[in-house]
Amino acid sequence: MKLKIKKGATVQVITGSDKGKKGEVLEIDRDAMRIKVGGVKVQTHYDKKEGLLKKEGFIDYSNVKLVSGPAEKTAKKTSKKTTKQKSA
Repeated sequence: MKLKIKKGATVQVITGSDKGKKGEVLEIDRDAMRIKVGGVKVQTHYDKKEGLLKKEGFIDYSNVKLVSGPAEKTAKKTSKKTTKQKSA
């Protein structure tokens, strides 16, 4: 299934404990239809070398709505040439 939300897009959480929070999409798991959003569902993770870390967890794709798309390339504007017809 093609997802409308892309990496780098800004989304808002619409359900769950983080309802109302906005953030940028960090990672997408297309197979499971889950995404990571910056500052949403922050989980504590213990690493032997670095100790306690705070990381974002995956949330379901259906629990967010798109606020603005990713930083897109500048769109090229094309102009059509108008042909003038001779009046008879």
